[in-house]
Amino acid sequence: MLRGLGGALALPLLEAVGAAQGAPPIRFLVVGNPLGMHPNHFFPTGFGRAFSFPETLRSLEWLRDRITIVSHTDHGMNNGHGREISFLNGVLPENSAAFAEKNISVDQVMARHAGSQVRYASVHAALKSGIRMSWSSNGVDIKPIADPHRLFDHLFRNLTSAEKAARREVIGRNRSILDTVGQQLASVRRASSKWDRQRLDQFTTSVRELEHSLADRHGWVDRDKPAFELPPRLASPQATIEDRYSAIFGMVAYAFETDLTRVATVAFPNELDYTELEGVNRGYHSCTHNGKKENLVAQLVAIESFQIEQLSRCLQRLDAVSEPGSEGTLLDHTIVLFGSGMGYGGTHSNRDLPILVAGGGFRHRGHVDARASTGTNMPLCNLYVSLLQRFGVERERFNTSTGTFDLRHA
Repeated sequence: MLRGLGGALALPLLEAVGAAQGAPPIRFLVVGNPLGMHPNHFFPTGFGRAFSFPETLRSLEWLRDRITIVSHTDHGMNNGHGREISFLNGVLPENSAAFAEKNISVDQVMARHAGSQVRYASVHAALKSGIRMSWSSNGVDIKPIADPHRLFDHLFRNLTSAEKAARREVIGRNRSILDTVGQQLASVRRASSKWDRQRLDQFTTSVRELEHSLADRHGWVDRDKPAFELPPRLASPQATIEDRYSAIFGMVAYAFETDLTRVATVAFPNELDYTELEGVNRGYHSCTHNGKKENLVAQLVAIESFQIEQLSRCLQRLDAVSEPGSEGTLLDHTIVLFGSGMGYGGTHSNRDLPILVAGGGFRHRGHVDARASTGTNMPLCNLYVSLLQRFGVERERFNTSTGTFDLRHA
């Protein structure tokens, strides 16, 4: 019942009064793809801060002192397609019952923490919808907005008077539904076993969170959104994939700057057509199955380098924005995670995931070998615990974690 209700109430959070006074808030940006990265062109050959940037990462050289590349970390899963959806949580849907929060992804834990302090708890964008990267606490994957114009409307278009009235009506109706659900839960709980009461307590907590959220949303229906202008070229039939991703990253950066949201994901799905890139004449997925042929590997590296270049430009935008009340920039207060739930699509490997962290005010470590002294790979969820703590979420465990990753902030 509550899972169905959660789906029925899938409305964007409304804008809070503004960023909290004092230190700037921490944001979280995830950029990912489902096919991994060609390992020889992603991972540096040496460890430490004096590493040489490999071809795929060369556009990030300007960020050397504010980047950590993590080798030998993964979720310990067997090879094969279908497991890449565990990128941000380490848990497959069929195994989620063993975890208190099902297979919630790390971005959604942060979104829940930010809550109604911002208009949108989280923002998700791509140019195709065929990637499952973010997961709610009910174990439902969150679909990205797959068109830059729709993303613009979602983030920056103000509601009409009629739309505001309709939104108030929906919020009021859903609050009434929650009142009814709360009464029913109380009745069911009295007749339940000890184990069932524990499960119902989790549902009751969800109801209370929704009640609090709806109360906050109602107060922000009439508040205008910040103004943002889309690049004119985006309206042209000749708009390229670079134009469209540039618009997406530009909107996400401005949403961070204006505190519309503090959590965002941007995805490069495997269905994307990259043939407008110089030298690329095959599909993304087929380029991963290259048989080690030099010309096909070159096409794959061109695609992956393009992804990193779009990320780099976004980080430059963030770094160009000074934060009020701070000596740092917006990038210094934004945790940036790039990676994939697949190590390398050419072998369907789910080991040694390509992971890097940038910004966030961390004392970055360059290229790190995350293996234990026994030679086993570090659970990626260990890194996520450290990112959660930096975001302000007080917890020592996250899904399959066994500890933390040493990435202290300044």
